[in-house]
Amino acid sequence: MKIHEYQAKGLLARQGVPVPHGKVAVTADEAIAGAKELMAAGATGVVVKAQIHAGGRGKGGGVKVAKSLADAEMHIKEILGMTLVTHQTGPEGRVVKRLLIEETLPIDRELYLGITLDRQTGKNVFMASAAGGMDLEEVAEKTPHLLLKETIEPGIGLTGFQARKMAFGMGIPTASINAAVSVMMALAKAYDEFDCSLAEVNPLVLTSDGRVVALDCKMSIDDNAMFRHKDLVELRDTNEEDPLEVEASKFSLNYIKLDGNVACMVNGAGLAMATMDIIKYAGGSPANFLDVGGGANAEQVKNAFRILLSDSAVKAVLINIFGGILRCDTLATGVVNAARDLGIKLPIVIRMEGTNVEQGRKILQESGFNFTVADGMKDAAEKVVALAK
Repeated sequence: MKIHEYQAKGLLARQGVPVPHGKVAVTADEAIAGAKELMAAGATGVVVKAQIHAGGRGKGGGVKVAKSLADAEMHIKEILGMTLVTHQTGPEGRVVKRLLIEETLPIDRELYLGITLDRQTGKNVFMASAAGGMDLEEVAEKTPHLLLKETIEPGIGLTGFQARKMAFGMGIPTASINAAVSVMMALAKAYDEFDCSLAEVNPLVLTSDGRVVALDCKMSIDDNAMFRHKDLVELRDTNEEDPLEVEASKFSLNYIKLDGNVACMVNGAGLAMATMDIIKYAGGSPANFLDVGGGANAEQVKNAFRILLSDSAVKAVLINIFGGILRCDTLATGVVNAARDLGIKLPIVIRMEGTNVEQGRKILQESGFNFTVADGMKDAAEKVVALAK
């Protein structure tokens, strides 16, 4: 689950990390009132920040600095409601529905901090760089010597020694070392406590008056751990997610929309990846990733079909199931019920093997629907791609 910048900063602040004073707004009047309040409290200017689940907001025009209230009002009206396009949103962009109005700071230096899983070692890795404000990928490609890494050992966490090593490696002034180390330790604690899959502070700024402040923050929380964080569920903003993905989550279905025309229904993420690959190999393009899971029932299969068919780009459906916990006869029953209740007109290709496969095939054959039953994955991919064309 991704969360907004202001929400991530709120979680960091709970760990004692200094963040700028700011106000969140969903209307222009609220945003203008927030700017007035900050300036009345002594801010020399404000920053108007679009709140969307994507990076590159500044480059896309979604972050503006205002030195006066008049400038702030102009930027607020310009950004709120705009379709913000960045390298992470895709060409369709995202509509800005929330703003964060923050005080400006006397920035002296910008640094980068981040934590994520290193899949090669199977451990979390803490990354730090003196090149803050830039995309991490750009830093790693153009100036790899500026990217410092420390492996976080499970059960131990980030140590003070590791944090100090990175702080000195980034050239942080001696007077600010302890404050920077405190921020690193707090970020690592937040990453662990909130079961994050990603936590970034970019930039972490050193101010001319000696402060160390998290100017921006990005967090993604592992969906599989949400049962431990009931208090964080309210941070989810479904307006920032694909409507079909939101609908799928209501039925415990793992769905990701893609840009092809062959819908895929599978059980198991590995099988889903293989199915998408073989569709591409056969000359087609997958329209989605849909994993109904190992224990799906007939009703979930029906809901999965409804979600697949809600995508107008879909021209054919491939069902690729290995019957283990999800038996083939249960799948077949769900498919037949869905075809009957939803009035499915699109061609459907089915490849299934495993538990009760013969019973499942019999249910399909006696259903009265013209399903195409495939013999193996290669045959299934070739048939569904041909039908989609």
